[in-house]
Amino acid sequence: MSAAQRASRIRLPPLPSIKDVIRLYKLRALRELSQNFLMEPRLIDKIVRAAGNIQNNVVCEVGPGPGGITRSIIQQAPRKVILVEKDPRFLPTLELLADACKDKVDVDIITGDILRTDIAHFIPQDVKVGWNDPPPPVNLIGNLPFSVSTILIIRWLEAISRQEGPWTFGRVRMTLTFQKEVAERMSAPILDKQRCRLSVMCQNWCNVKYKFDIPGAAFLPKPEVDVGVVTLTPLKQPIIKLPFKLVEKVVRQIFSMRQKYSIRGAQTLFPEEIREEMALKMYNIADLDPVTRPFQITNYEFRRLCEAYKTIVTENPDLEKYDYRAPKKKLVTENIDDEIM
Repeated sequence: MSAAQRASRIRLPPLPSIKDVIRLYKLRALRELSQNFLMEPRLIDKIVRAAGNIQNNVVCEVGPGPGGITRSIIQQAPRKVILVEKDPRFLPTLELLADACKDKVDVDIITGDILRTDIAHFIPQDVKVGWNDPPPPVNLIGNLPFSVSTILIIRWLEAISRQEGPWTFGRVRMTLTFQKEVAERMSAPILDKQRCRLSVMCQNWCNVKYKFDIPGAAFLPKPEVDVGVVTLTPLKQPIIKLPFKLVEKVVRQIFSMRQKYSIRGAQTLFPEEIREEMALKMYNIADLDPVTRPFQITNYEFRRLCEAYKTIVTENPDLEKYDYRAPKKKLVTENIDDEIM
């Protein structure tokens, strides 16, 4: 931290420690909400530092809980802090923090589920920049509950692909905690044992960096797994420049049989009576060896596969509606059969 950054730090008035706050307000982590409180100040500060210089930035914290990370964020002198907390039990502790810095930092406390909250509504319009410009002075930070972390990141990736929500303001950066195994999957390169659908999706739309681990013992209650801290910065252009739902469908089905030849998963994109022929056509268009395993496929090769699938469903629109997981029903394929023959 530079001398200027140290000088700009906000000194909060004396406040009870997070441990004392939890005891004072009789707070306990709820298992049904996957709550775990991070108690170690040094690690809390390390998470916030991973976001970079947030001085004068707008910072949205997801799931602040008793406010441990919130304190560290406020001390870095942001312009505004937006807190989205689902559990109303934490409102008194967050209001205590908002009152402690009311003359220095603007704090909005939103009681709601992050999966149903439009963060963009609370971000000042004057921070907006162009998509190809450097990222705007806006950060998303959160110690995410395990139960929603994967669902949330997939939703946010789709919002990034459409430049919606917070990403109407530009390439907003994220610094988030995940179950360690999930964090490893997000950043896994080809050939890695953790390489999966999430790896391809995250790396297609973002620059993903696995920053560091946090031991489970640092949390209360102690989870059964360790935690990984990840930063994601949206790319100016995705590697696969196709609609999110199409990319997600192709990648998901190919990884549905991770240890088998990748064409086996690709076959499930098509109805049973034509799947072998159509999957082979897809791999021929993509110029990819059908016996390649899913975890051996680069994002650029996935781009070729997605483009090949798009070519096939453009020629045969009914195929785009096919869902391997849906109840089986006969699809009219006379025209497709004629084409194959």
